[in-house]
Amino acid sequence: MQHNGEWHANGALIRSDLGQVPQVARGKVRDIYDLGKYLLLVTTDRISAFDCILPTPIPDKGRVLNSISAFWFNHFAQTTPHHMVSANVNDFPSELQPYRDQLAGRSMLVKKAAMFPIECVARGYLSGSGWKEYQSSGSVCGIELPTGLSLSSKLPEPIFTPATKAESGHDINISFNEAARYVPAGYLLELRELTLRIYKEASEYAAARGIIIADTKFEFGLLNGRITLADEVLTPDSSRFWPAELWVPGGAQPSYDKQFVRDYLETLDWDKTDPAPELPNDIAAKTGAKYRDAYRQLTGSSL
Repeated sequence: MQHNGEWHANGALIRSDLGQVPQVARGKVRDIYDLGKYLLLVTTDRISAFDCILPTPIPDKGRVLNSISAFWFNHFAQTTPHHMVSANVNDFPSELQPYRDQLAGRSMLVKKAAMFPIECVARGYLSGSGWKEYQSSGSVCGIELPTGLSLSSKLPEPIFTPATKAESGHDINISFNEAARYVPAGYLLELRELTLRIYKEASEYAAARGIIIADTKFEFGLLNGRITLADEVLTPDSSRFWPAELWVPGGAQPSYDKQFVRDYLETLDWDKTDPAPELPNDIAAKTGAKYRDAYRQLTGSSL
């Protein structure tokens, strides 16, 4: 029996199918397989908005996300342990080679880590749920902020704002003290330090290439007793990337992420519950171009 995955008419991969290779999870975007010693993360072209997976995938989205994560893992390799083994399909075990058409460019072999049960969020600008919380309380995740800030304002210093991991729906922002209920205090202090250090270094790198990283979320796990960077790193799905030359505080910003899709969906008569509507070809194509632009801006190369 041939296993070629499920592809959309626009050439995007909707879901992978690796035959007898055990699949352990299927997230909104990633399909995860257990290879015994390692895990295989397959980043499909699925896209979600308002917590619904859309029926129309985005061409090249999976390749962009996978390649950007691999880029950052390599970028920080000298200072931060990470779980990536290889993102090159030629390095994968022989049982995966028949599925190269699904895996090439969009998959990653990783070491298994015991994941911490929180999202480690760094914010350098006031946006999203942070902006909503600031409007009502003047703080974000228990951190008091100066008065008079507006939407998209730059914060005096980046802040660490952890969140719980939701199985479905939105992650929930929590304070540092609340996070200590999920993660021992010693580890939590180290996670905060790591999160802010990586965010600051990445922000400086991206700023030199015309991108503001307004905020981002990291995942960490324990591997051989060491805190290890894992999962997805500084991609347009896990971060807000803004074109630096267009940044004007006081309103929403143009972005390299799926905000373009959300804006389109807001024009429809849709109640934001399943089933989600199809995207027109031009919206899917333009969204794919935004993801590719982000990769090109960050890395200086094209996919």
